[in-house]
Amino acid sequence: MFLLNAAPKSLLGKAAHYTREQWQWLIAYLEDGRLEASNNRAERSIKPFVMSRKNFLFANTPSGAKASAIYFSLIETAKENGLDPYRYLTWVMKTAPKLREQNLFEEQFSSLLPMHAPAECRTFKKTTDTTANS
Repeated sequence: MFLLNAAPKSLLGKAAHYTREQWQWLIAYLEDGRLEASNNRAERSIKPFVMSRKNFLFANTPSGAKASAIYFSLIETAKENGLDPYRYLTWVMKTAPKLREQNLFEEQFSSLLPMHAPAECRTFKKTTDTTANS
């Protein structure tokens, strides 16, 4: 650990104290290469919810607003998992009733999660490399 000779009530002293208090979490963050340095990705993924917040006020019923929120959540989750939202939702809507008919919906609910989506639900981003054509 580091030593700092700053007055405890100064801004630098408060920053040093905060760093010492959070040291174990900082080290854990630095040791895990999967973690990103900023929360920009998370902020971008919730932006549609923030932008649509006023629309939820006019959903006519609380259950309508809840349904809209569920669909937004499914769409954003699909995007984050590299799925085409339309194809993923179509697959879920076709698969879920089959599970319900067989009384397997609650046991097999996890089979509808994005990680189990079929290959046709995946998106393939086109790369636009302008240097390759020149």
